Amino acid sequence: MKFVLFAALLAVAIADELHEHVPIVSETRQEFANGVSGSSFEAANGIKFQQKVVAGDVGQSNAEGSYSYPDEFGNLVEVRYIANENGFQVEGTHLPVQPPAPAFVARLLQIAEEQRAAGIVFE
Repeated sequence: MKFVLFAALLAVAIADELHEHVPIVSETRQEFANGVSGSSFEAANGIKFQQKVVAGDVGQSNAEGSYSYPDEFGNLVEVRYIANENGFQVEGTHLPVQPPAPAFVARLLQIAEEQRAAGIVFE
């Protein structure tokens, strides 16, 4: 039993050494009677967060907000998001995007549509 207690205390001490305490330099929270709320905070290491939540349909909440943080190279990474009945949608310049389809793909889709209109069935 003493070994388990010692191991637990050692684990807590090591974990405390591995994580740096980052103070919050500003924080706001707002709640309004109409179901709208908002919150934001900024940490001393450059992390910023803000979010607005409104009541949606059928008891659902809709949220939109943004957060930013400095990456390992000192560049500011900004993320914007919306969470609503259409799901979670996120935008950010650091996120990969699908390259445009080659021009021949549009022609192939047009041919397939023409064939469907002519009664050809694809299975």
